[in-house]
Amino acid sequence: MRRIVDTEPLPIKLWLDDIEAGALQQAKNLANLPFAFKWIAVMPDCHQGYGMPIGGVLAARDVVVPNAVGVDIGCGMCAVRASLRGIDREALKTVLAGVRSRVPLGFAHHRHREEWSGFDRAPDLPVIQRELDAARFQLGTLGGGNHFIELQRGPDGAVWIMLHSGSRNFGLKVATEYHRQARRLCESRGYSLPDADLAYLPMDTKEASDYLAAMNFALDFAKENRFRMVENVKQALLDVLPASFGETINIHHNYAAVETHYGAEVVVHRKGATAAAAGQTGLVPGSQGATSYVVRGKGNPESFMSCSHGAGRRMGRNQARRQLNLEKEQRDLDRRGIIHSLRGVKDLDEAAGAYKDIAQVMRDQEDLVEVVTELTPLAVIKG
Repeated sequence: MRRIVDTEPLPIKLWLDDIEAGALQQAKNLANLPFAFKWIAVMPDCHQGYGMPIGGVLAARDVVVPNAVGVDIGCGMCAVRASLRGIDREALKTVLAGVRSRVPLGFAHHRHREEWSGFDRAPDLPVIQRELDAARFQLGTLGGGNHFIELQRGPDGAVWIMLHSGSRNFGLKVATEYHRQARRLCESRGYSLPDADLAYLPMDTKEASDYLAAMNFALDFAKENRFRMVENVKQALLDVLPASFGETINIHHNYAAVETHYGAEVVVHRKGATAAAAGQTGLVPGSQGATSYVVRGKGNPESFMSCSHGAGRRMGRNQARRQLNLEKEQRDLDRRGIIHSLRGVKDLDEAAGAYKDIAQVMRDQEDLVEVVTELTPLAVIKG
């Protein structure tokens, strides 16, 4: 932990030295919530979000806050190690072409419905049922924004597959619907809020039960979504070179869960934060072209056993497009031999220059996780 802000009813524990003013104000708003437990934990990749900062961890007593999970419910990471020791550039290009033919990117969907037993377990809630038919075409698709597929190299030369994606449209629809219900409930009961974006649902309400059911289904969908894509990337690799694969790591970093901390049962909201219980395996990706990490949690109770979910933005998307130099960003990646996705100015919002230094983020959270494997990028596909 780097420092503590103690100007609010609850302390704010920060795992970074520099925090933008908007994100700090959001953390202060969290610290003024009557149900917040112990303190607010802010991870080193923190930046401003809606209601709650990305990279924030809120433990709450007896309530759930939809915007403390956010609109990308179940967004997370997946990675697997291949037995390959190295891969040349031409083989990489062939693998990438195979990935693009197998995994729909951006707004693209599959042409045919995907089968998954989880669809039969979907909760009977309008917000889920309305999306089910479209979701059958979206399962195993990457999406856009900061979602990516990378091929990487470990310190022993082994090739790794890593990807970042979530629950597709389920997350947005569930978050929007239940934040609306939370605002309506708080207004009807006269609850005072430091920010309307922090409207909440008491756990003893039907609205909270419905939200958690919808959220958990979105988590299941997101996990299966990542698994399907990894399997397709594996096949694209096997089409080029023989390989075997290790155990797949598949984790979320936008969710809420009932956990026990300091002897109390609380709802831990991780918005852009990864669980890091003692011995728990996690993934902390860098920005495009930067190092990523397989980590092992240290179970630090002060962070509610959490760590960062990545490098974290240092520029907004529009700011990055205005201020970053496309040619410079491209040269930096080309010089290192990385096959990248920087084609035009519109891609600068996902350039390395738009993100914090992942090495500094890792130094700031040495008390939260230990590095198991450091992964260097070889090629990246963006949504």
